Amino acid sequence: MITSVALLLFPAGMALAATSDLLTMKISNKLVLLIVAMFLAVAPSVGVPVEVLGMHALCALLVLVVGFAFFAFGWIGGGDAKLAAATALWLGFDMAAPFLTYAALLGGILTLAILALRNLPLTPVLARYGWLERLHDRKSGVPYGVALAIAGLLTYSDSIVFQRLVA
Repeated sequence: MITSVALLLFPAGMALAATSDLLTMKISNKLVLLIVAMFLAVAPSVGVPVEVLGMHALCALLVLVVGFAFFAFGWIGGGDAKLAAATALWLGFDMAAPFLTYAALLGGILTLAILALRNLPLTPVLARYGWLERLHDRKSGVPYGVALAIAGLLTYSDSIVFQRLVA
């Protein structure tokens, strides 16, 4: 039972982050810190070695630095940078390249889909939903947290934490 709960913590965090970003264009610091805390609780409990934990932390730090550079250029939001780093903490260097590749590809697809949506008229029925109206607004950004969350979920099963939980 505990293993099942532990297996679902990361996917639940990703689902909450994606939903939050899609509906509000925000990913709360509390949610990002919760995702980090869940890793810090689960990874040592499944026997991830201290050296590996350190490398995961270094990976997360590198992703955070690059993410904040992207934020400074206005390419992504601050919540996206923090979510990418928290996800990298769970995945480590072994899965960072696949995660970031998926995130880039999915982010591109998401951006193109939203740009296409913005070229269509928003019917009054759909305009009642604030989040759809926000997505339709050309001045609004793209909820990149959705792409990050899906990318994290696509790579999670190859992570050391997942592997140790199912072993």
